[in-house]
Amino acid sequence: MKTSLGIWAFGSMATRFNPGGYKPELTGASTAQKVRTAVEGLGDLMDDYEFHYPQELNESNLDEVREALDGHGIYAVATGTHLNPRYGKGGISSPDDSVRHDALDEGLRAASLAGEIGAQMILWPGVEGYNYPFQTAYADSWRRFVDGVGQVAQRCAESGTTLFLEHKNSEPAMKIFMRNIGMTLHVIHTLRAQGIDNVKVNMDWQHLIMNGENLAEYAALLGDLGLLGHQHANSGWGTFDDDNMVGATAFMETLELAVELRRAGYGDNGERLGFDLYPYTEDAVGAVRRSVLAWRFIDGIAAKLDGDALRAAQQAKDAVRAHELVYAALGA
Repeated sequence: MKTSLGIWAFGSMATRFNPGGYKPELTGASTAQKVRTAVEGLGDLMDDYEFHYPQELNESNLDEVREALDGHGIYAVATGTHLNPRYGKGGISSPDDSVRHDALDEGLRAASLAGEIGAQMILWPGVEGYNYPFQTAYADSWRRFVDGVGQVAQRCAESGTTLFLEHKNSEPAMKIFMRNIGMTLHVIHTLRAQGIDNVKVNMDWQHLIMNGENLAEYAALLGDLGLLGHQHANSGWGTFDDDNMVGATAFMETLELAVELRRAGYGDNGERLGFDLYPYTEDAVGAVRRSVLAWRFIDGIAAKLDGDALRAAQQAKDAVRAHELVYAALGA
C-alpha cells in the first residue's frame, strides 16, 4: 500500500494554550521548506503528500512545492476553511449568503486545482456546526451544507476527482454537523439520490476512536458499500484529536483494522495510507518514520491472521479462539 502524509505534521504545532506553537522556530516556514524537510528526512518511506487549500498549497506556490517534492506526488488537496477566521461560524452552511459564497468559491477552487494536478480532494467540515443550543437553524443549515458539498463534488466530477468526506464530532465547532459515520453516509446517500456518485469516506482513525466507533467494523462496512475512499492513520487516547503516532494506543483496534483493510482490498486500486499526525513536542521526521514502521509491523501481523482459521473462529463467533490466533501471530 502506498503512503501519503499531511504536511501539517511539519508545522509549528500551535494550540489554543500555546498559539505560537511548541516549535516556534517553524513559525513562518513556507510550505516548500516544510516539504524539503519531510522529503529529505523520510525519503522513500513516503510516496505522496497532502495539503490544505489555500493555506499550504495554492495556484501561486504550486511550482515551488512541486520542485520541493523532488518527484513525490500530491495525493490530496484538503479544504482549509477551518483555518480562516471568516468562517468561524460556518462556511458552506453559513446563514450569511456572502460568507457562504466565499467559502463555496474556495471549495470549488480547491476542487479545480485538485483536478488540474491529478489529485483527490478531502472535505473536512470542522467549522460547519454550532457551539450552543438555540444558536442554529438546523434544517436550513443542513440543506446549505449538503448543497455545498454537492456543488464541490460536481466540480470534482468534471475532472474525475474523488471527493473524500471526513467526519469528526467536535473542534473547532463544538458540534460539527457531520460528526459520525451515520451522518456522513446520510450526506453521501442524499447526493447519490441526486446522481452525484463520486463521494467516498476518509476514515480518520482518531476521529472514529473519539466517537467510540469501531475502526475495523466501519472499514468492513464501507468496503462492502464501495465507499472506502481514504485513510488518515494515527492514534490517540480517545478523548481528543491527539493525532499521535500509529500504534501508540488502540493497538488491537489498529491490528483488526489492518485485517479488514486487507479483506477489502484497500490499496489494490491505488488507495493510500495517509498519515495525519500532529507531533506536538516530538521530532516530526522521527514521529512519521515510527508511524510508518509501526504500520508495516501491524500489517505484517495482519497478513498472518487473514486466513481460514480466523474466518472460521469469526463464523462461530468464538472470541477465545480468535484471540488465540491473534496472540499466536504476535509470537505468544
